[in-house]
Amino acid sequence: MFESNSSNFSMGMHKTTLEQWSLLEQVVTLGSFARAAEATHRSQSSVSYNLTLLQERLGVPLLKQEGRRAVLTPAGELLLGQVKPLLKAFSWVETRAVTLRDGMRTRLDLVVDSIFPRKRLFAILRQFQQRYPQTQIRLTEVLENAAQEPTTHSDADVMVLTRRQDITGRGEWLMNIDFIAVAHREHPLSQQTTPLNDDALASWPLIRIAERDSVRQPEREAWTFSTIDAAIEAVMYQVGYGWLPEERIQPLLDRGELVPLQLHHGARRATPLHLIVKRDMAPPDEQVTALLALFSHA
Repeated sequence: MFESNSSNFSMGMHKTTLEQWSLLEQVVTLGSFARAAEATHRSQSSVSYNLTLLQERLGVPLLKQEGRRAVLTPAGELLLGQVKPLLKAFSWVETRAVTLRDGMRTRLDLVVDSIFPRKRLFAILRQFQQRYPQTQIRLTEVLENAAQEPTTHSDADVMVLTRRQDITGRGEWLMNIDFIAVAHREHPLSQQTTPLNDDALASWPLIRIAERDSVRQPEREAWTFSTIDAAIEAVMYQVGYGWLPEERIQPLLDRGELVPLQLHHGARRATPLHLIVKRDMAPPDEQVTALLALFSHA
């Protein structure tokens, strides 16, 4: 029968502590016990004692001296590599606790129209995350259309939508998104050398994006797609032509795969986007204010 040795191991208890592993990481990063002691506001003997205890309890040497520098043994490198995610997670928990104590928000709800340039969006999110790692942004990407009710996004803290003002909050103009009439380079419309009128366009299907275009079109065949990517792909497959967001298709324009159409009028259209803040947020807190500034400066 197996009998556990309570002097060596007790269920629920650990032989080592996160504090000891954190000191090990400091020694390796800074290269010496003295520097680690200074960085952690400890005595050098305290650092040395904790790391000696760590290695004794594990029964594995973790450090060795190379000249004046303390470096990891192969076993130390392996074990510290496995512990680092725990140290990072523990640090995150402590940061979150400070956030809760100080009354700072831990989540921010953001709704963005999918026509907003994605490169700019990702840059904004990255900068916000670096500044406020304790605040999680819950992002919802939507594609607005005329039939959509404003209440759809009423719970969001910040919105980037085509509507300037609705019942959910207060908004101001942020930027215009340019749409340009295009077709594939091999589509018959792209071969025309003279400006196209409505009669010339009527012979080919119009590719639309979720019926977001508020400009009334002459009666013609139109195919509606629920995403921008699907509409772009339809034009690329020569299903028809359409007004597509210029920034999203810029690489295709640069390669000449999509060609701007020569129209008598209306070859370019602009859709405004507005930055909207939840109405009952007065004044906005620190994180919301920072996010608004990032969008405004983008």
